[in-house]
Amino acid sequence: MTSELDKIDRRILGIVQKDARRPAELIGADVGLSASAVQRRIARMRDEGVILAEVALVDPKRVGRPLTMIVDVEVERERPELLASLKQWIAAEPRIQEAWYVTGAGDYVLIIVTSDVDDFDALMQRLVTENANVRRFQTRVALGTLKRGMQVPMDPPPAIP
Repeated sequence: MTSELDKIDRRILGIVQKDARRPAELIGADVGLSASAVQRRIARMRDEGVILAEVALVDPKRVGRPLTMIVDVEVERERPELLASLKQWIAAEPRIQEAWYVTGAGDYVLIIVTSDVDDFDALMQRLVTENANVRRFQTRVALGTLKRGMQVPMDPPPAIP
């Protein structure tokens, strides 16, 4: 069972989204709780699936993946077994950073980081060869990064009348 998030939970989440290594003592000082109370709340939010993971954000350019491609993928048929196979393929590919099932002209939007155009081309050839259900794809090259992040706003959601 998931408990309701209160203002303090939301403040804690806002802090740990910016710096997951921030000590509980400092978080507690920011939100008015003891370190042990902060640790209990964080543990509860992990157990309830509110906190999915705590990861290091890596600069792709500094590790040899300077190109970011945004790819719209259109599938031939939306048969469950074919979609399941494509989803597994996407999930297993480490260069695909994000994948969204979307409405509109395409069926999926993929965010891909690659070392160069040849690396990207080889990946797309594999996508098409290993997934016969892919009808076509359209690629955009990111020329610059204006914003990158995974922080979810912690403002309270609007009340439902």
